Amino acid sequence: MKALIFVADQFEDLTLFLPWYRLREEGVRVTLASPLLHGLTGMHGYQIEPNLRIHDVIPSDYDLLLIPDGLACEKLRIREAAVDVARTFAQDGVIAAIGHGAQVLISAGCLDGRTVTCSPGIRDDVRAAGAVYKDLPFVIDGNIVTGRGPDDLPEFCRAMIRMLRVELRV
Repeated sequence: MKALIFVADQFEDLTLFLPWYRLREEGVRVTLASPLLHGLTGMHGYQIEPNLRIHDVIPSDYDLLLIPDGLACEKLRIREAAVDVARTFAQDGVIAAIGHGAQVLISAGCLDGRTVTCSPGIRDDVRAAGAVYKDLPFVIDGNIVTGRGPDDLPEFCRAMIRMLRVELRV
């Protein structure tokens, strides 16, 4: 199994690292993809190096797209390559988005008719995109699992792993 994680400067550290390590515990090979290949700094100062430019991603090589929370989501949603990859995963893959990660899905046009959760600060945005907002730790709708934020990471990660197993029939 392989997972792709979108990252950019100002990612929310907890919502990147906890799901990343949780996936690795399950034996999933993880690739960090960013608009540019340079060191990135999270909102709490942690630093990472991406493995791949989003522009070079081949979505069919991966089983899951994870979009962590944070101000990075604003930087990702304006990148057409990121939006295209998210759109492809919405059609042919599994997506896990937490907090503001739903912003990328809004830009990709993936939320119309879906039921989701997200950071309360963007709930009106997901509603305007045609989604039904639920104030829950996580929501699964088809091939997309969404989470509210860092406080809900245990429930979100369990749902993400469960979805990945079901989708792959593992």
